[in-house]
Amino acid sequence: MFGDIVNARKRLSGYANKTPVFTSGTLNKIAGAEIFLKCENFQKTGAFKFRGAFNSISKLSEAEKSKGVITYSSGNHGQAVALVGKMLNIQTTIIMPANAPETKMAATKEYGANVVEYDPKKDAREEIAIAIQKKEGQTLIPPFDHPDVIAGQGTATLELFDQVDSLDMVLTPCGGGGLLSGTAIAAKGKTPDCVVIGVEPEVADDAARSFKTGTLQSVKNPPTIADGTRTSSLGKLTFPLVLKYVDDMVTVSEEEIIKAVQFLFYRMKLVVEPSGALGVAAVLSRKITPGKKTGVILSGGNIDAKTMKLILDY
Repeated sequence: MFGDIVNARKRLSGYANKTPVFTSGTLNKIAGAEIFLKCENFQKTGAFKFRGAFNSISKLSEAEKSKGVITYSSGNHGQAVALVGKMLNIQTTIIMPANAPETKMAATKEYGANVVEYDPKKDAREEIAIAIQKKEGQTLIPPFDHPDVIAGQGTATLELFDQVDSLDMVLTPCGGGGLLSGTAIAAKGKTPDCVVIGVEPEVADDAARSFKTGTLQSVKNPPTIADGTRTSSLGKLTFPLVLKYVDDMVTVSEEEIIKAVQFLFYRMKLVVEPSGALGVAAVLSRKITPGKKTGVILSGGNIDAKTMKLILDY
């Protein structure tokens, strides 16, 4: 799998942004360690998801590309697939919840995707996607449970190691586990002793429970402000990868997530969505003891004005 991430980086060269790494003296003082923030909020479409979407879609055959691509997403993966489709002249269909953040919905449509909205309280997005796929013949590129998507996501950490040289620990948000799996494989491939920790909201702790019990757990429509982590469970591919490569899982409260977004905004002038701030929330709340040099993946910055106002007014 590490070789797949290395190859994905070559494939992404010239297409994905090489995102910056920022530091904060205040954050280092709080943590008692050097913290390096990998700013995937500056990636194309505002999130790491572009990496996995481009890597997977660009590998399709011409016949597959001609039939289009379909996926389901609460926002960031949908935007990424839509943009890649626009870049490569491939028709895309995105199944999105009707309550998805307005900025994510609007951007997905602007990239030219056919957006099919659904009610997450009544319908299963996977079933909708499969039904359309059977009828129209598109290739399904799921948000996280796909080897080429996982490899693409891992390139963010591979890039981080190039920028920082060596790391003792990496903290990564976890929804469906694609980013966490790719991060862990990349980190262990570069430095086998590097500790990799996944971070989830307390109210969406299915992956943490799965990791600690060794049995796949799920949670349906968790009421977390971190909308990118509302996936019901880890996937068939990501669950065993998390068990094999990840060292620990921790959870943070909704208030801790909000404070992390506030810190990044006020102290570092960074716009980071709640899902993207989970690693910083774990540091600020002291849910983890950082290594001397700790990398934190800020996974995205796609937050609408209503949510940001709610957070800043908190």
